[in-house]
Amino acid sequence: MGKFSRLGNDLYEGTVSVDFVGRKWLWYFVSGVIVAASLSGLLVKGLNLGIEFKGGVEYTVSLPSSQANQTNANKIRNAAAATGIKQAANPIVSTEPQGINITTETMTTEDANTVSAAIAKAVGVPQNTISAQEVGASWGSDVAHRALTGLIVFLILVALFIWGYFREWKMSIAALVALAHDLVITVGVYALSGFQVTPATVTGILTILGFSLYDTVVVFDKIRENTKNLRQSRRTYSQLANLAVNQTLVRSVNTSFVALLPVGALLYVGVFQLGSGPLKDLALALFVGMAAGAYSSIFIATPLLVQLKAREQEITEQDRRAKARMKRDADRYASVPAFTEDLPLRDGPVIGGGAGDEDDAALREPRPAPRPEASGSGRIVPEPKAPVEQSGSAHRPQPTRQPRSKRGK
Repeated sequence: MGKFSRLGNDLYEGTVSVDFVGRKWLWYFVSGVIVAASLSGLLVKGLNLGIEFKGGVEYTVSLPSSQANQTNANKIRNAAAATGIKQAANPIVSTEPQGINITTETMTTEDANTVSAAIAKAVGVPQNTISAQEVGASWGSDVAHRALTGLIVFLILVALFIWGYFREWKMSIAALVALAHDLVITVGVYALSGFQVTPATVTGILTILGFSLYDTVVVFDKIRENTKNLRQSRRTYSQLANLAVNQTLVRSVNTSFVALLPVGALLYVGVFQLGSGPLKDLALALFVGMAAGAYSSIFIATPLLVQLKAREQEITEQDRRAKARMKRDADRYASVPAFTEDLPLRDGPVIGGGAGDEDDAALREPRPAPRPEASGSGRIVPEPKAPVEQSGSAHRPQPTRQPRSKRGK
């Protein structure tokens, strides 16, 4: 832990630095690959919408874990399809540790009872032990509409908040791009994993957007602090922004790690212990979204902000001044003009003294212009007003320096 603390201090002081901004194209490429995989899963496989969004009838057959296997799942699927009811021709059957779930399209109450009886007969359980839940498609459409409305309102408020706090609309753009990055990755993981999208999923997505925004605002606030006196700084804007990311890196890692530990435990319990339910859906959205949010605030938001501000006049002038100062500090002779054939000649003694001095007449030391000297400065002796004569005090005893004990004797 001591080494980690020293590393955090070195990152904050700038003695150790990771070039996040300078390697922006590498991070863009990695994010592009992840986003492309997420979009391909979303377009090819699609989302497994829960019954709350698409409507239908969901049956739950409670069975011991030893009987909740694929064999019984196949029996239930064949029994539901054999009823001849069109809405149950292609049921979705999934096995869980506590039983088997069957989802069909919306049907009448009489048809739902027929399918329930066929399922009970296929697995040999009483029909009254099978629970059925029917949800209308209109209710699911209303849930999806409200979720989309909440997301749009949230994004608008985010843009206004960042613009009002930092007085910088480009920071709002960078933060929104990072949020969109987290959204696409989270939704893509849901599509690739086959998890059902339920109202708990929507709650988790809205939660991780807030977490991602919090991490991004912390980094942007440090950037504003580092660039407050930009003209007096000896670093470029990109260097100051990269320093801000390094200064908040340890905090971001610690916060994300501490937040992911309990969420990972919830995900494990929801998947391997409970098997189904809103806990699993909520935990997956939180886990993927928090990890993506920590990544985007470091590798996406800050490099994109620097890229958006690179063409501003104040930033370009500061970059030019900082580079000139760095060049002058690295080589104090860097400002001396190099010799060229058309270099103007100056009066002065020729450097050297060899046989080729006539050809080297261009290499002369500059002669400083003479300046008048003050008569009382000790460099020029003033002219006497009268001839120098013998002083009368020459025959008198002159004072000498004596110890205090012998003075006056």
